[in-house]
Amino acid sequence: MKIYQVDAFSHTLFKGNPAAVVLIDTWLDDDLMQHIAQENNLSETAFVKMLDAENFEIRWFSPTTEVDFCGHATLASSFVIFKDYTAAKTIQFHVKNLGIFTVHQQPDGKICMNFPIRRAKLVKEYPEVLRQALSKPFKNVHLNAQAYIVEYESVQDVLDEQPNLELLKQLGQLRTALTAACSSVDVAITASSQADYDCVSRYFAPAMGIPEDPVTGSIHTAIAPLWAELLGKTELVAYQASARGGVLYCRVLEHERIEISGYAQLYLQGEIML
Repeated sequence: MKIYQVDAFSHTLFKGNPAAVVLIDTWLDDDLMQHIAQENNLSETAFVKMLDAENFEIRWFSPTTEVDFCGHATLASSFVIFKDYTAAKTIQFHVKNLGIFTVHQQPDGKICMNFPIRRAKLVKEYPEVLRQALSKPFKNVHLNAQAYIVEYESVQDVLDEQPNLELLKQLGQLRTALTAACSSVDVAITASSQADYDCVSRYFAPAMGIPEDPVTGSIHTAIAPLWAELLGKTELVAYQASARGGVLYCRVLEHERIEISGYAQLYLQGEIML
């Protein structure tokens, strides 16, 4: 079966978040898909089943477990489908428990994904282990179905934070995101002095075999609406400040939906020998 590796949320290779994409005619055994994901040893491996030229089912696996939602691997899968599997410029993913994701490719290659918003609520009580795991002072803690979202006073504190991953692992299936709003006084956070971002984030999921995720589309269904409300905007450019780095273009829509967009680059394609 064919396999692709795609760098998602990046214009160039070796940036963004690498995801594996496996195209299948029928669903494989769950254990086999988990073994393939473990062998790939990337943040996510997406398995995509074609229903017709415009409709697909998708599932995502980290190296240790199946996950309910992955944005960057959806972007990578869309890139592969638009490249090799359909002439359509709009496709739909049918996702268990999350409904339909409509995805459109623009003429310049940007891929725009329509997701449900997964809002985070401000919480006053949270596990003490979360505070213990973080060394920098933070302002607020928010929580959605996916993660604790920790709001920092400054971008520099987000960049400098070195969390204790063994302590974060104790949070189990709840991951940890760090975020801050950018301001005019923030120093450049990438090699490009032309970058103009509204917010910055980092994301950790050590219990799922992902110490620090390079770029996380799914968590921006909470981070982008949070900053949209706080900053009084509906469109934001977000930067995930991992070692690889990645850019997400976010637009809050009506009916509790959000469009998250980005670019992708093909790194490799080959065959899985089973």
